[in-house]
Amino acid sequence: MGAGKPSKQHGDSLVLGIETSCDETAAAVVGRDAAGRGRILSNIVRSQWEKHRAYGGVVPEIAARAHVECLDAIIGEAMAAAGVDWDDLDGVAATAGPGLVGGLIVGLMTAKAIALARGIPLIAVNHLEAHALTVGLTDGIAPPYLLLLVSGGHTQLQLVLGVGRYERLGTTIDDALGEAFDKTAKLLGLGMPGGPAVEKAAAAGDASRFALPRPMIGRSEPHFSFAGLKTAVRQQAQALVPLSTQDVADLCAAFEAAVTDVVVDRTRCAVKMTRERYDSPAWRTLVLAGGVAANMRIKAGLTALAAAEGCQIFVPPPALCTDNGAMIAWAGLKHLAEGRTDPLTLPARARWPLDPDAVPAVGSGRLGVKV
Repeated sequence: MGAGKPSKQHGDSLVLGIETSCDETAAAVVGRDAAGRGRILSNIVRSQWEKHRAYGGVVPEIAARAHVECLDAIIGEAMAAAGVDWDDLDGVAATAGPGLVGGLIVGLMTAKAIALARGIPLIAVNHLEAHALTVGLTDGIAPPYLLLLVSGGHTQLQLVLGVGRYERLGTTIDDALGEAFDKTAKLLGLGMPGGPAVEKAAAAGDASRFALPRPMIGRSEPHFSFAGLKTAVRQQAQALVPLSTQDVADLCAAFEAAVTDVVVDRTRCAVKMTRERYDSPAWRTLVLAGGVAANMRIKAGLTALAAAEGCQIFVPPPALCTDNGAMIAWAGLKHLAEGRTDPLTLPARARWPLDPDAVPAVGSGRLGVKV
């Protein structure tokens, strides 16, 4: 154990968390004390974007191979940074889905090997649940609460009722918001990942120059749609070819303003539904999670909404909004505290809905399929 490093404290439960669901290879050690408070001892994340940049998006085979190449080193770095030994661990948690199945298998098989070799429990974590529960680690927030999850692969409004207990209120019927950001960035020749690239360009733009649509605004169910907005951006861009730097900035600003209006309106709908139809106190606490939660304009819009509706809003720090091992370890600790562990035979799952009973959104083209 390294000198001067934080070590396991009396009464702590410690879990190693492993995240390999997409293009970040991550590992972390997180502790949970007897009162249920979390403590991050280490959180190591290695991005693969340089490997995927030439392709304009994540290539699953490249992602899986990159996880294989560096995961052992990332885990070793996380253990060393935490200042703990293998014997200090009370469990190992790994993302088992949803995500790119090749990457999921790499992380889950590594966790199984550690669990078997060290004789400690395995906890298979739902990646979406890890995002949903992160505010318990960062802010001590306990369910029930209303969750807006916005990431590269998912845009959902969920009632978080407890660990393993979720009720979906709204979802996207086409693209996820993060995917819409990435495709807009690619269309306009910006860098990847798309969210930060579009946000940076938008800062110098005039959002009023282009009249872009606000899909789904005013609908009675809090679902999302971004495909039409993405198409409108492409049509505006094609009409301006060749694009100037200012054209790109103005398109980004207009796109960001449109998605903010949509997200705020759809979240307002979910707050109203939670308060009136469900008669649940969950509406009083709004949690924003996922990589797109780092967008400052969206965060500001939702903060204003929370103030207007009389609820509190909580957003984890940016480093814990994007994919990371600490959220996986924390979700593992929450399940471990309730006596839930998993067999070494458990498979990776490319699809794993938080609310398996949710009816597919009308118009999604995904009847019978839930992600």
